Amino acid sequence: MKKLPLNMLRAFAAVYETGGIRPAARLLGVAHSSVSRFVGELESWTQVQLIEKREGGRLIQFTSEGETLGRAILKSMSELEQVLNKVQETHNANSVTLETTPSFASRWLLPRLHKFEEENPNIELSIVVEQRLSDLSFERSDIAIRMGTGPWPDLRCTPLMDDVLFPVMSKSYWQKMGEPVSTADLTNMRLLHDRDPNGSWSLWKDAYGPETLDVSVGPRYTSSDLVLRSAEQGLGAALARGVLAKDALDNGLLIRPVADLEISLTNSIWVVQEKGGPDRWATERVIAWLKRESA
Repeated sequence: MKKLPLNMLRAFAAVYETGGIRPAARLLGVAHSSVSRFVGELESWTQVQLIEKREGGRLIQFTSEGETLGRAILKSMSELEQVLNKVQETHNANSVTLETTPSFASRWLLPRLHKFEEENPNIELSIVVEQRLSDLSFERSDIAIRMGTGPWPDLRCTPLMDDVLFPVMSKSYWQKMGEPVSTADLTNMRLLHDRDPNGSWSLWKDAYGPETLDVSVGPRYTSSDLVLRSAEQGLGAALARGVLAKDALDNGLLIRPVADLEISLTNSIWVVQEKGGPDRWATERVIAWLKRESA
């Protein structure tokens, strides 16, 4: 550690991030001559050319070695910043960081967050979103809300909600398609697909058919929120999670054309924690609130 030229690395990272000596100097709040000197010293220290020596032009072109080093330094500094933020937050016993997917955050959690703050004014609840929660390290969060088939052996898991799947669409699309009321009518519709395997149209076809329903066609979306937004815009029929679609149904943005059919997903949404992690009163208050809201 003592041998790492930290000032040189920080200066080079700024140059790599901004693309030039002068913008890097502005970012760091130092003279551009200092940045140039640090970069030159780093090249001497590594005995490797990091920047192409070109006359004219303000933007810098990096050598392959410079690209590799620049990416590595920025990645390391980003990870270090996350850890430092986490360490700072742990000093506040009243702060809790919750990690979940963008869809669950925007469709269920954020619309209810004002209620949490009104009921718990002394707890600072921060939200981190991640599209995939398959690998949870809890380096930046205290708890997470995970959707899927649990429990998972490497985590402390608390079932939060059951869920259901059913087709939804906008009223305008429903009228455009002749106001369908049966699952057989889905064969004439444009299906909107969620990449979440737990929300696949194949599940609906297996449960209710029809056999002629072609689930191989139709656009794919990377999040349930995008699928529902597309359905709200009248772009087709989506297979929705009831938990995520509830507010849109209540507001009339979506309707259920086949209201009497649904697929049950028992214990499909969980609160997960690090196994063996500390029990904090603020975290327990957040989990208790989530349970009340989900009920």
